[in-house]
Amino acid sequence: QAQLVESGGGLVQPGGSLTLSCTAFGFTFSDYAMNWYRQTPGKGRDLVASISNGGGSQKYENSVKGRFTISRDNSKNTLYLQMNSLSPEDTGVYYCNTCPGRFGIGHSCKNWGQGTQVTVSS
Repeated sequence: QAQLVESGGGLVQPGGSLTLSCTAFGFTFSDYAMNWYRQTPGKGRDLVASISNGGGSQKYENSVKGRFTISRDNSKNTLYLQMNSLSPEDTGVYYCNTCPGRFGIGHSCKNWGQGTQVTVSS
């Protein structure tokens, strides 16, 4: 049974940094491209970053370009999201998923883990 477990969220001040982790269980992690999504109350769940299965290609939603870095360590079955220069607009629950989406358009993903809360506030 496939499972993804997000961790690393917390409270951070504007301008600060945070690194999220997503650990995969129950499937061949290295076979899949991976994605980070963000859920904002009343706004839905939007794709913020994606990475190819080998880690060589990374893509980002426009608002996080230059600030966020997606990476992965396939030997550890773990996906990461390094978030720098955080602003209140980055607040939300962050989820990882094998399910692909489109930046600024949406997704049709159905299965989600618990996510990890990121709050950017003074």
